[in-house]
Amino acid sequence: MTATTQPRQNGQEQLLTPGEVATLFRVDPKTVTRWATAGRIGSIRTPGGHRRFRESEVRALLAELTNDVNRSI
Repeated sequence: MTATTQPRQNGQEQLLTPGEVATLFRVDPKTVTRWATAGRIGSIRTPGGHRRFRESEVRALLAELTNDVNRSI
């Protein structure tokens, strides 16, 4: 199982890496980092300084963007 499909056992929300988010959006991981820096998508930092993204927020943004594209067609 990948991290994007494996549920958390302790009830906490799943966190995604920039690479996992990039795969969902079909963009480069650096693009995801730029989005976070610009405030387009929220992120948290691990104790080691790495970015992580809440899966629910990522999926909501993906759904919003998908709906926007579908409306403009």
